[in-house]
Amino acid sequence: VQLQAFGGGLVQAGGSLRLSCAAAGSIFDINRMGWFRQAPGKEREFVAATSWSGGITYYVDSVKGRFTISRDNAKNTVYLQMNSLTPEDTAVYYCAAGQVYCSGYGCYSAQNRYSYWGQGTEFTVSS
Repeated sequence: VQLQAFGGGLVQAGGSLRLSCAAAGSIFDINRMGWFRQAPGKEREFVAATSWSGGITYYVDSVKGRFTISRDNAKNTVYLQMNSLTPEDTAVYYCAAGQVYCSGYGCYSAQNRYSYWGQGTEFTVSS
C-alpha cells in the first residue's frame, strides 16, 4: 500500500486547511487510516483515525471539535479537515494505514498498529 499526502503550506492562526491522503495498491490490506503529526523538537503523536468503513473515528483531545477525519472510498482517499488552527498545530503531518483487529482509542492511536506510512506533508500556522 502506498500513501501520498497533500495539502501542506502556510496558514494564519484561526484559519482552515484540508489535508488529503491517497492510498494506492493493495487497499484491501487495510481497515483503518490515521493521521499523525510531529512538531519541531517533539515526538510524533496521534491526531485522528478512522475505520475504512468510516463508522469509527477517534481524535486526540487537543483537536476535538476542530479537526474532522473523513474518507472517500471511491477515491481511496482520507481527508483531515482542520479548522481554528493555532501555531501549536504546526507540524509535519503523516497519514498511515494498517490492518488490525482491535478496537478502542488505544488501538487506533498506537503507531505500531499502522504498517504503511506516507511521506508527510508540512504546514505552518502563523500567529
